[in-house]
Amino acid sequence: MTRSKRFEKREARAVNRDTFVQEEASLGLMVMDSPDDPKPSLRLEAGRVVEIDGRSEAEFDVIDRYIARYAINTKSAEEVMATDSLALARMLVDINTPRARLVQLLSGCTPAKLCSIVSHLNVVEMMMALQKMRARRRPGNQAHVTNWRENPALMAADAAEGALRGFDELETTCRVARMAPFNALAILIGSQTPRGGVLTQCAVEEALNLRLGLKGITSYAETLSVYGTDEAMQDGDDTPWSKGFLASAYASRGIKIRFTSGTGSETLMGHEAGRSMLYLEARCLMMTKGAGAQGVQNGSISCVALPSALPGGVRAVLAENLIAASLGLEVASGNDAMSSHSDMRKAAKLMLQFLPGTDFITSGYSSMPRKDNMFGGGNFDADDLDDWMIIQRDMRVDAGIEPVREAEVLAARRRAAQAIQAVFKALDFPEIRDDEVEAATTCYASDDMPERDLVQDLAAADAFLDGPLTALDVARALDQAGFTDIAENILGMQRVRVAGEYLQPAAVLNKDFATESAFTDGNDYLGPGTGFRLEGEEWRKIAAIPQARSAEEMVPISSGKAGIRLREKGASKPGTESEVVVAVGPAFAAGLDTTLCGLSHGDVLREIVAGIEAQGTKARIVKVFATADCGLIGHEGARLSGSGIAIGLQSKGTAVIQRKGLAPLNNLELFAQAPLLSREAYRQIGSNAASHALRRPPSPVPVTVDNMARLRMIVHALLMHKREVAHVQRDRAACDLEILHDA
Repeated sequence: MTRSKRFEKREARAVNRDTFVQEEASLGLMVMDSPDDPKPSLRLEAGRVVEIDGRSEAEFDVIDRYIARYAINTKSAEEVMATDSLALARMLVDINTPRARLVQLLSGCTPAKLCSIVSHLNVVEMMMALQKMRARRRPGNQAHVTNWRENPALMAADAAEGALRGFDELETTCRVARMAPFNALAILIGSQTPRGGVLTQCAVEEALNLRLGLKGITSYAETLSVYGTDEAMQDGDDTPWSKGFLASAYASRGIKIRFTSGTGSETLMGHEAGRSMLYLEARCLMMTKGAGAQGVQNGSISCVALPSALPGGVRAVLAENLIAASLGLEVASGNDAMSSHSDMRKAAKLMLQFLPGTDFITSGYSSMPRKDNMFGGGNFDADDLDDWMIIQRDMRVDAGIEPVREAEVLAARRRAAQAIQAVFKALDFPEIRDDEVEAATTCYASDDMPERDLVQDLAAADAFLDGPLTALDVARALDQAGFTDIAENILGMQRVRVAGEYLQPAAVLNKDFATESAFTDGNDYLGPGTGFRLEGEEWRKIAAIPQARSAEEMVPISSGKAGIRLREKGASKPGTESEVVVAVGPAFAAGLDTTLCGLSHGDVLREIVAGIEAQGTKARIVKVFATADCGLIGHEGARLSGSGIAIGLQSKGTAVIQRKGLAPLNNLELFAQAPLLSREAYRQIGSNAASHALRRPPSPVPVTVDNMARLRMIVHALLMHKREVAHVQRDRAACDLEILHDA
């Protein structure tokens, strides 16, 4: 078979390692609008829900009964169910309809009604709606902090860096389950090192998770998984009531909770009952609401590759985020598990939450390299941080990560590692050595860390979990070791547990431990000029990426490093003998020293002159003051040249070979890609100019091909040209120059 080489080349691209499957409703392979999804319906009798989406009370399954009893606001139900779904969809994107009105109204919906509403929206409209329906005014983010070796010093250092970078929450988990107490302790200490108020959790089995919370070393949980069919819930050994009870247990101890759900989970378990993924997720979200949870981690989460394999799958993931927000829940919107082999496809999916903003744009940004992520990898990891921050700057968007300087990061990492070293010593845990502290400060990944005795660590972790020590003992140890500020921050985390304010939806804590939530800092977006705006100090912080330099740093003022000294000989006059004029710009070897390719002006001029003289022709150097335009510099040089041939040379290195009589924008040869010109190229330019003067055929000028040169150098080129323009003297005539000696 004859193959297209372009098709063969594309087949090797990363996106073609992803899996794609056709829709098949009977197998549950439908993300939205399955022909087997029920139609929206609701019937009330004496204020009691007796029918949901075509199913009578006698036919209710366990989830229906829970939703009917706890999740449907019967005061709004009749109004919203009677309203056309398209009209409700338009209200979601209407800037004149406040969020509060929609949350109240949509609280009366059934799962099928919610799906019917969002099915009318395309992804841009969903993003518009999500920007309005987000619970908290300011978007935020959550990070994952884990490492393969489960080294506590590295865990604390990574947590400190995550807090410094602005993550509101940090989540860890375990490779070995018994390490949970030490992992939770490490991120608690690390998270409170650069600032206070960062919430932490350890994702482990729910009973163990609750025990960690009771010790005060975690402050939230989000591993309470719910599913959209009774059979899937039973496989998890749960019911809606057991999840609601567990949520109450956490809340009663001042521990913030989110449930976890997502499109595709029931299908993967084989219990989708022929329904679409989004319909089942809507049932999960209503259970979450009915249980009184503050919010949900959704966005398909670890199942994301399944809906992404289907048509419209990424749209459905956005739809589930929107439904959650519309129910008044805080939303940690996924983007944590690997969603594609393709960087372009991953970024496109991310933008659906990144641009409108959610309460937590990722359900766990991998703050360490992917190989250390014990959550099964990460969609974005430590290597992608610069890309993330630059995109924020590009879009003027706060996506929950702040630029930091390397020195700040190293200081925070070292101090966090030293702090947990001190705690381990004070509480008689296995020693954290100085070489571990140093490695944790500077390492790339956990394989750079010294080995620890895992058996000793596990035994000590077991004793810590089963013994009387709590976060108060940790704070006392830190204070006695001189880490008083970290100790105070850990005590601050215990105080907010008692106050309970951060149990509000979408709650995070600022550095002063004040609660920012849907109640205290609710989203008030109503179109342009309203809602969260990245302005003032917050915008300056996002814009101040370490890579950004000042104009003077990028193009230093000339400091006599041109490699040549030139002296003016007097006003230039038209030549009468065979010669090639080298006409240089007004900033040449004055306001500027080097060209865009990094050659000094002396090197460039010497090569051009050598090329001219190699052909037996004389070179005359002329400085043109009246213009910074390369074509006009060359045009003036040609007018003055005895042979009528000149080289026009801008100070940034752009060159042209010009002949007398040609229009300024016409020429014999143009060398516009100054960053790509070398010594050899400039010598050949000189040789070619002499060849033109002698009426000989020129030779090709060696120029490398680099399609990215413009991307890299456009700002440098602008700044150098600005410097050249600043040296223009419109009324000053050109003058001849002579070379005195090398600088």
